[in-house]
Amino acid sequence: MSAHNEEVRQLIGAGPIVLEAGADAAGQRLDQWLAARLGPDMSRSRVQMLIKQGAVRIGGRQIEETKRKMVQGDSVSVDMPEPEPAEPQGEDIALDVLYEDSELIVINKPAGLVVHPGAGNWTGTLVNALIHHCGDSLSGIGGVRRPGIVHRLDKETSGVMVVAKTDRAHKALSEAFADHGLTGDLERAYLALVWGIPARPTGTVDAPLGRAADRVRRAVVPQGRDDARHAVTHFTVVERFGEQQQEFATASLVECRLETGRTHQIRVHMAHIGHPVIGDPEYGQAFRTKANRLPEPLRSKVKAFPRQALHARLLAFRHPDTHLAMRFDAPIPWDMEELVDGFRKL
Repeated sequence: MSAHNEEVRQLIGAGPIVLEAGADAAGQRLDQWLAARLGPDMSRSRVQMLIKQGAVRIGGRQIEETKRKMVQGDSVSVDMPEPEPAEPQGEDIALDVLYEDSELIVINKPAGLVVHPGAGNWTGTLVNALIHHCGDSLSGIGGVRRPGIVHRLDKETSGVMVVAKTDRAHKALSEAFADHGLTGDLERAYLALVWGIPARPTGTVDAPLGRAADRVRRAVVPQGRDDARHAVTHFTVVERFGEQQQEFATASLVECRLETGRTHQIRVHMAHIGHPVIGDPEYGQAFRTKANRLPEPLRSKVKAFPRQALHARLLAFRHPDTHLAMRFDAPIPWDMEELVDGFRKL
């Protein structure tokens, strides 16, 4: 670590940090420049959050535009918050650990496990389990309340997750996920059991997402809407079920790969093209009666399935310390596999 970065590390939480922009800063984005100057302890996403929270001033004037271009001679002041202790307490919750070293931990998250504490789920979360398992080694600098978390899966979605244990790993992984693998080595693949059979074996859903009318769920929205966020999902049909018969409802096992990572993206996009994830209580309601068009015992299994049949099968990334390519597969969980087997008998 350079002397400058060591000085910055010592100042974090000790009051405003004042940085002067040299000639090399001219034309750079504010968030990029700050992340480089404050690194390796601050990810670019965390810097962006600080800017939007009004913690950054240039020449004494509060700046909230992350893309603001730097000018030589700019005096940038950053009010850096104290690292907040993780409010949750560690809980002895079993983890399916796929890999672990001093920098990160990779787990196979079971369905039903919430990633981080929030309204209605203050205990029994992945963060509680990680605090117990990893102790003080989890990353949590700059006021972050979700130690080590760089991405998440919905409560009822199972599969591979990586969690940072150091600030260096947190920064590198956060940047990789923010880029969605467009210029790096990040790769994510999900398996979804969906209603119906897509007309084409492969396809892309390119449809912006925003808040639904209830302000809780997500929905495909017009491109020009204020809350519209670019969202792209690529899908490939892995298996087709019931294709050669007309008596029962059909289904497909589909692999989805994310080009972006919006909340509920796969669930919304698959529903948007008429193939919602089986068991999805929020985006597949209109297809609930499809189960009535199935033979027993599959009909009862589908009706009793308590979650969306979605599994994060693959996660690949470059290790933030060794720079080696890492690839992790999580087998489809037994409850979803049992459902798939039932559809194979159509």
